[in-house]
Amino acid sequence: MDRTTTEWKLSLNVRATILAIMLLVVGLGVWEGLNQSPLMGGGEALSEYEQLLAGADESAKVPPPSEIAVKAWQELSNPFYDAGPNDKGIGIQLGYSLYRVLSGYLLAALVAIPIGFLIGMSPLAYKALNPFIQVLRPISPLAWMPLALFIIRDSEASAIFVIFICSIWPMLLNTAFGVAGVRNDWVNVARTHELSSLQTAFKVILPAAAPTILTGMRISIGIAWLVIVAAEMLVGGTGIGYYVWNEWNNLDLTSVIFSILMIGVVGMLLDMSLAYLARFVTYAE
Repeated sequence: MDRTTTEWKLSLNVRATILAIMLLVVGLGVWEGLNQSPLMGGGEALSEYEQLLAGADESAKVPPPSEIAVKAWQELSNPFYDAGPNDKGIGIQLGYSLYRVLSGYLLAALVAIPIGFLIGMSPLAYKALNPFIQVLRPISPLAWMPLALFIIRDSEASAIFVIFICSIWPMLLNTAFGVAGVRNDWVNVARTHELSSLQTAFKVILPAAAPTILTGMRISIGIAWLVIVAAEMLVGGTGIGYYVWNEWNNLDLTSVIFSILMIGVVGMLLDMSLAYLARFVTYAE
């Protein structure tokens, strides 16, 4: 890469950063401004529809960014406090959610990647297992929650099971696709060197299919983080999903919006972690 290309990319990144900051500032400014002026003016009696929109109560408006920033400072200055079952810090709630997500996700990886290898390497296994995959894959993960609660009888384990179910399919299918797409020439070279099937899988097929496998893992972690929020809203107790629902029941929209932003930030960090891992594996090859 020559100097001109490097300078152009640097310039593009700088301009993109400046534009993103400008859009953020304008968006927050408009949001703040709309909350400073009444949405419905005049002294006339409000209609039932206007009252439903909270026009009769100034405090019922969507909170402005300044209030959310104050709330964020309060929560993040002491994220791990524990004042009882219904009053825990945002750090503790995110910790519970991450534990459930990573537990179900790692269990799914332990199952999906070996089965994906089997399907990718064996046409017989593919034809035998494909009908089951096509039937089970479109089922919403939350549809499994009632059955999991009935069989497992534990909300924590049921939430982990739901994460397992939603994480397994992208990893399994991407692994099978990546393994099946490995060039036959490489496999034939391994046979020429008299490598066993296990050695061929680890020394030839796995490095070649690793980028595709990691893509499936990246998709899975994003889906898992989406599903855990909904699952925790259903089972309650602890977790960021329960935190959002509990604050909504308390009619604290400031905390609701703050928790939504935290969900987005943590989800972005999870995705970035696997993206950097995939980039490292690609460069290592």
